[in-house]
Amino acid sequence: MDRLNVAIIGCGPAGLAAGLLLARQGHAIAIFDQFAAPGPVGSGLMIQPTGLAVLAELGLAEAVVLRGARIDALRGIEEHGACVLDAPYAALGLPGAFGLGIHRASLFDVLHAAALAQEGIAIHAGHAVTGSTCTHEGRRLTFTDRPPSAAFDLVVDASGWRTGFDPAPKGVLPFGALWASLPFVPGDPFAGNLLEQRYRRAAQMAGVLPIGTRPEVGTQEVAFFWSLKAEDHAAWQATPLADWKAEVLRLWPALEGLLARITDRRQLTFARYAHRTHPRPVKERMIAIGDAWHSASPQLGQGANMALLDAWSLARGLAEGRTLAEGLRLAAGWRRDHVWLYQWVTKLFTPLYQSDSRWLPAIRDRVLAPLSRHWPARGIQAQLMSGLFGFPLAPLGLAPPDYEALAESASRISLAASGLPQS
Repeated sequence: MDRLNVAIIGCGPAGLAAGLLLARQGHAIAIFDQFAAPGPVGSGLMIQPTGLAVLAELGLAEAVVLRGARIDALRGIEEHGACVLDAPYAALGLPGAFGLGIHRASLFDVLHAAALAQEGIAIHAGHAVTGSTCTHEGRRLTFTDRPPSAAFDLVVDASGWRTGFDPAPKGVLPFGALWASLPFVPGDPFAGNLLEQRYRRAAQMAGVLPIGTRPEVGTQEVAFFWSLKAEDHAAWQATPLADWKAEVLRLWPALEGLLARITDRRQLTFARYAHRTHPRPVKERMIAIGDAWHSASPQLGQGANMALLDAWSLARGLAEGRTLAEGLRLAAGWRRDHVWLYQWVTKLFTPLYQSDSRWLPAIRDRVLAPLSRHWPARGIQAQLMSGLFGFPLAPLGLAPPDYEALAESASRISLAASGLPQS
């Protein structure tokens, strides 16, 4: 395909990854972001095998692994102490497989630095996109308090679930979460290699996710999160911080030391989530990727990973399509089944962990949890949690990451940085 002038709306993981991949194909990329200084929003996330496969193709997997924290399993325990969720990556059957907990800022920094160093990418901050118009010359973007852009051959909407290009209802979920990034202290009474959660039925959930080290912080961190209904957020803001901590500790007493590091309510950020799928992710000279196409609750930890897969699929579609329209059709077609599958799986799973229901968590604890400990349910559960359910990599020409090589390389670099002798 001829060299295209491409506009990307949004400077998050989806937009940056798409920009890198398309620029390396020789296309001219302009990324527009509404913020004066593009940056991440939120605390921790999980990089799954699917996302790491794309980062490996970008040559960025090693850098991301160095900044993140190795996660060997997801473990959930209900309020009386019974383990009701145990999903180890070892059940995938991939040698050395692991998940990666990482601060959003660390993932952003790796992708953003690569984009700044990549020839053919221009990042325009302070450009709030309000819409677009399409003519025979191409598609122009319109902005708040700025004249329209020049005509682009292609516009990629990577602006997230609040996208203005899908007029349908956003499907905002009743439950959100409070997030905080906190120092990890040696001796903390929780594992450093697990995503741990505690549940009181499905109405309350607390979680701790190791997220590695940000260079600007210099110490290991964990992401703490607490589920909260949006309608209860105002009441939470009016509740004394000590009273809220006492409520958390009734569910998970071992968090006392971690909660002591929260001294100001401003350390906690309330995040909202939506469950929606854009009915037409492709139209003339335009495609939606990431949360602008499909968004869901973070219960399965797939958001950034699905976005990276979308970016890869877009680049591959443009490389193989004989025309722009065919390339976009291929890109969406390769991803459609996996997107549909995870939208439905997430919709079914989320109420088991975040809802006011009393009987759904009972089914989770008394039926699904015992079944998940045995073959083949154990492997299926690991596939679901890792993003590999439905075999999304092969149709995109991707292979699982070489975990053993990544772990060995990260260990070698860490030893070199510490000045210790290497064996």
